Amino acid sequence: MFAIPLAWLQLTYQKGRLAIAIAGIMFAVILIAMQLGFQEALFKSAVLLHLNLRSDLVLIHPSSNNLLNLRQFSRRRLHQAAGFTGVKSVYPVYVGLAVWNATELGVKEDILAIGVSPQANPFLFPNIKPDLDKTLLPDVVLFDRGSREDFYGSVAAEYEAAIAQGKILTKEVANRTIRIGGIFTMGVSFAANGTLITSEQNFLRIFPDRPVGNISLGLIQLENGANAIAVREAMRSQLDHDVKILTRQEFIDLELNYWSEATPIGFIFGLGVTMGFIVGVVIVYQVLYKDVSDHLAEYATLKAMGYSNFYLFSLILQESLLLSLCGFVPALLTCAILYKLTESATGLLMELNSDRILQLLFLTITMCVISGTLSLRKVQTADPAEIFE
Repeated sequence: MFAIPLAWLQLTYQKGRLAIAIAGIMFAVILIAMQLGFQEALFKSAVLLHLNLRSDLVLIHPSSNNLLNLRQFSRRRLHQAAGFTGVKSVYPVYVGLAVWNATELGVKEDILAIGVSPQANPFLFPNIKPDLDKTLLPDVVLFDRGSREDFYGSVAAEYEAAIAQGKILTKEVANRTIRIGGIFTMGVSFAANGTLITSEQNFLRIFPDRPVGNISLGLIQLENGANAIAVREAMRSQLDHDVKILTRQEFIDLELNYWSEATPIGFIFGLGVTMGFIVGVVIVYQVLYKDVSDHLAEYATLKAMGYSNFYLFSLILQESLLLSLCGFVPALLTCAILYKLTESATGLLMELNSDRILQLLFLTITMCVISGTLSLRKVQTADPAEIFE
């Protein structure tokens, strides 16, 4: 019953060593947290558009594997899909990268352009329909408020100022003058630093070489109660194999798998987490090993008095658990600040939610327990007869 106070007394006996240990654990936890936060934020950003599309099934070209590599396929396949039982509506979508000329910044940057039918409105963005109707007018587009200002300028603020003054805000895309007809909010992603939405006709004005009959995505919304898997299988058995039919989740997973497996990004973040974990194990092990070495005579005395190795092991493990908690709490507070700063600087959504906190706590405790377990060997070999010769 006195093990925990004893473990705490041993840790606080040399306060300088305790401070170094806490700082080391904080560093490891912050490194792991930032790697996990960046990874989740980047992967979430990659599917922001996917999550805001009104669809139960998606048609894509068989060679398409991510949003930046959406090959075109015949729009006729989407019309054929509309005839299947259970299908409520279909939405053709054009996707492409156009050059945005930010003359005020002297910067030219690719921007993701999306062309849709305004009447159909395949988006889940709130309150977008009135502004989307404006894109029926020639060269009118909607601009994403979450786009990077250092690439595209303060378009949202300029638009609001222009509206207040009764003026029209114009910009240049693909060497064509366009008008900003409204603002929506999505955010930056792997695919692009900014996004604009317009009508099919305006999209084809921006991309004059794109065939009208070829689309990038075919979105399919099903009737209430329709089984997406059953409809998907029926389409796969009857439609030509020049299209791939996916459920909404499969479409999302396709994007995530591309960035995590087909690019070095997943490996890099995984390596960062692993290195942070190893750094933490090494730091805590060195502190505990030094503590055990300094108190080896006391441990030998306890063994001579009849205390078992298990008791001594539990004492050191309790030290490691206390260390993990002492380092985890300030590290968590620091991470909360760093997440906010990173979100403000990059526009990526960094969330320190309950799942992330529990994940970090588990990794921190595991890290310290491993270190404590490694340092137990010194206690196990402590022989009272040899120490007190």
